[in-house]
Amino acid sequence: MSKQRLVIIGNGMAPGRLLEHLFEAAPDAYDVTIFNAEPRVNYDRIMLSPVLSGEKTFEDIIIHGDAWYEGHGITLHRGEKVTGIDREARIVTGASGITAAYDKLVIATGSSPFIIPVPGHKLPGVLAYRDLDDVDGMLRAADRGGRAVVIGGGLLGLEAAAGLKSRGMDVTVLHLMPTLMERQLDPAAGYLLQKELESRGIEVRCGANTKAILGEREVEGVELEDGTIIDASLVVMAVGIRPAVDLAREAGLEVGRGIQTDFAMRTSDPDIFSVGECAEVDGRVYGLVAPLYQMAKVAAEHLSGVSEAAFTHAETPTKLKVTGINLYSVGDFGDGPDREDVVLRDAARGSYRRVILQDNRVIGAVLYGDVADGMWYNELLKSGEDVSKMRDTLIFGQAHQGGGVAADPLAAVANLSDDAEICGCNGICKGKIVQAINEKGLTSLGEVRAHTKASASCGTCTGLVEAVMALTLGDTFAKKAEGMCGCTDLGHGEVRRLIKAQGLKSIPAVMQELEWKSSHGCAKCRPALNYYLLSDWPGEYKDDQQSRFINERVHANIQKDGTYSVVPRMWGGMTSSDELRAIADVVDKFAIPDVKVTGGQRIDLLGVKKADLPAVWADLNAAGLVSGHAYAKGLRTVKTCVGSTWCRFGTQDSTGLGIKLEKFLWGSWTPAKVKLAVTGCPRNCAEATCKDIGVICVESGYEIVYGGAAGLHIQGTTKLGTVATEEEVIEIAAAMTQMYREQGFYLERIYKWADRVGYDTVKAAILDDLESRRAYYERFVLSQKFSQSDPWSERVSGVDKHEFKPLAVFGEDLAPATAKVEPAE
Repeated sequence: MSKQRLVIIGNGMAPGRLLEHLFEAAPDAYDVTIFNAEPRVNYDRIMLSPVLSGEKTFEDIIIHGDAWYEGHGITLHRGEKVTGIDREARIVTGASGITAAYDKLVIATGSSPFIIPVPGHKLPGVLAYRDLDDVDGMLRAADRGGRAVVIGGGLLGLEAAAGLKSRGMDVTVLHLMPTLMERQLDPAAGYLLQKELESRGIEVRCGANTKAILGEREVEGVELEDGTIIDASLVVMAVGIRPAVDLAREAGLEVGRGIQTDFAMRTSDPDIFSVGECAEVDGRVYGLVAPLYQMAKVAAEHLSGVSEAAFTHAETPTKLKVTGINLYSVGDFGDGPDREDVVLRDAARGSYRRVILQDNRVIGAVLYGDVADGMWYNELLKSGEDVSKMRDTLIFGQAHQGGGVAADPLAAVANLSDDAEICGCNGICKGKIVQAINEKGLTSLGEVRAHTKASASCGTCTGLVEAVMALTLGDTFAKKAEGMCGCTDLGHGEVRRLIKAQGLKSIPAVMQELEWKSSHGCAKCRPALNYYLLSDWPGEYKDDQQSRFINERVHANIQKDGTYSVVPRMWGGMTSSDELRAIADVVDKFAIPDVKVTGGQRIDLLGVKKADLPAVWADLNAAGLVSGHAYAKGLRTVKTCVGSTWCRFGTQDSTGLGIKLEKFLWGSWTPAKVKLAVTGCPRNCAEATCKDIGVICVESGYEIVYGGAAGLHIQGTTKLGTVATEEEVIEIAAAMTQMYREQGFYLERIYKWADRVGYDTVKAAILDDLESRRAYYERFVLSQKFSQSDPWSERVSGVDKHEFKPLAVFGEDLAPATAKVEPAE
């Protein structure tokens, strides 16, 4: 049976989810063509705010990378806006003239931001907040500094304001209504929210009506109706959206507020479906993701065969994605004569909760501060349960009801129905998580995220997902400790994210702002923080030597007798007679007892006294030898074979490429040690298939592999891909190293990092997406400007000379009993 032709107009979250359901139910039913007005792949639009604030990158919010489209045989027309639909001929035409015939068509054109038509609204510097281009525009404005005026105090406006503030801009929020987020919060919660934002340095003006945007060539300010003028270099309008229906209207489809559909998401043309913000069902249009995902599932079921699936309206909870601000709102909280409010305020904690009842049933809830019971109130709302028996304790939350819930926190999650939404970002309910765990044998949070997407976006539901796992797996579920150490309950990932999001650029700042429990940290967290700050703020953060272990402080590996080993760098394993003579002279001059060839093709001088280190380095430097970083969380070696220069099997100049890689990558600090190898043919004499990054030269070019290990853990590499030139190899190696630098946890080797983030993710970002690869590469190049200096030469010149000056001399140096010993290679 031949495939039908499915054309989708729009490449947002709803059509992306539709295709996931469709491929799962009927993988061979359609040849799919997508027209995307944006020049990129599908991404998680609701996570734009974390991208703006710096908590995530674009790569972090990609839902479907290039490999996904390729794997499903999808034709994706990027940057191709559809200009017409010929329903009679069943053909869609793009702006460049591209056409696609269809048997079934899905219109998912989303919505357009509303721009207030005040004078000056077309000036450069006036932006909306709908897509990645808007975020990029705001980031460029933030780089120039100045004041941003955000018009609109709703969800998007406040997230934009918080993001721009975190980027260093002065920010003023103008909101026409008396309180913020009046559609989601009542005045009391709105007041608390305004107070919190103002405490963060964001000016909030409610009841402010914009009269004009001032400026001749670009934005210079905003004038209000009361005559107030506010200086501004950027104006962000976040005052609402309108369904994008022009294309559907021109095609003759029935259009109201949105593209009108039945409950199966069919438009007035039975072969055309509509999903997402552009669709109107039963007179309603939607902007939150949960109902859009429900539309996608319903449409997919009808596209895959005969189905009775129908869209049903459900109240959707609202959350604000601003770090440190917790609010939860669901249902109807308007005043009315037949309604009853139950309110609890805790001024000391700055928390507030209000539950609205009608006929002894919950119809709405607003929580600020402590929002842990939000889901429980939502469950009561959805079930319509009579709450008269718990009326007196209802406001205190689920833990204060009967049945022993307070004694067993998991009981709160156990009491949730299967259709209770656990992950609001991705619309994942409890039943789906339980089903995935049971059917696929999932045992870790990472596996659940990979298979269901639950907690994979903003992560605020991670605790709930873990609770569902604990209930499903019982004693076999072992939650891993999240904290970096006893000094903090935050895990490495949270700390890395918050350092960027909050612009923290010193260890004291991290400990103060992230509420460290100890005064100065410990031997676990200080080295990790020192690395994260070095990685995140190249050129701004100054390396803290006292947060390093002894080997990195003295740039040599301490041995069990208290002496040190010294390993000069030998680029690609090559050396010369001059270098060998210099090494021999140093051995004789300082009576170094042992000389050994290492597994990394270098020479190790063993038994050097600590006080002699600067003088040894000075003599080696004089011969052109520099530190081999055999002690470092950084590049150790690039092992090579002789390649085509000498070997009759060699296909490429593996030695030359290895030297180029080593000279490009050395000096960069990484989460753990990094070893490379370049081998001249598949016989693999340089053992590239057990290195962190390996290159296997073949006749057609270079096969790149990564994620190998050959220490306590043995693991072969995974193939990334094959490229044609040395330049591509170097760019990919640098880009992958930078991705690892930015995402890796301290002491996490590349193979562990890749296991955690996913090999497909690495491939999509480094091999498939050239723009992404280039961005990582350029950030690596920038960081190298501050990293490639020989530490031996610096110490010879007097840097940290106290490290090498003994406090007292009683004979030979004695090794501390607990000295850390680390293998040289």
